[in-house]
Amino acid sequence: MEPTTHRLGPDNATLSVLTGRAGAAARAGHDLVIHVTSWEATLVLAEDPTETTVELNADATSLRVQEGSGGIKALGDGDKSSIQQTIDSDVLKRKDITFRSTQVRSAADGRRLSVAGELTLVGKARPVTFDLAVDDDGAISGSSVVTQTAWGMKPYSALFGRLKVADDVEVVIDGHL
Repeated sequence: MEPTTHRLGPDNATLSVLTGRAGAAARAGHDLVIHVTSWEATLVLAEDPTETTVELNADATSLRVQEGSGGIKALGDGDKSSIQQTIDSDVLKRKDITFRSTQVRSAADGRRLSVAGELTLVGKARPVTFDLAVDDDGAISGSSVVTQTAWGMKPYSALFGRLKVADDVEVVIDGHL
């Protein structure tokens, strides 16, 4: 990869959160695909790979449910609105999301970057690692599993705790440099 700076955001990439269901009543809930609609990331590829950096800033109030699969009934617009309110008020508490890399290493094939850094959620920073794949045509993709309770977040639950959002959620980025 040539030294350069790349900017990513909703215009050229998708940042998604994928949730699953847990609990005795999991069959009643939905697995969700949620898009972050206001965010920006900067990937600075340096000549010296140890100076490569990745930064991301996301508006925590910009998460929007795109689809829900499973469940007893289809997910309606009212359900999506209610989920958005719960994310804003109870889960992310309207606190912005940031990521700052502390180390970026290039894989031997030159098409993947191993990224380590600090992810800040609800005001708490914790270490995370993930791989970014970069294709010859500039397509970029990566994912990481985030365990909500590691940041002190309580996964959403309903039906007296019998239906829960799984503690582990997957954060996925797909786009084009």
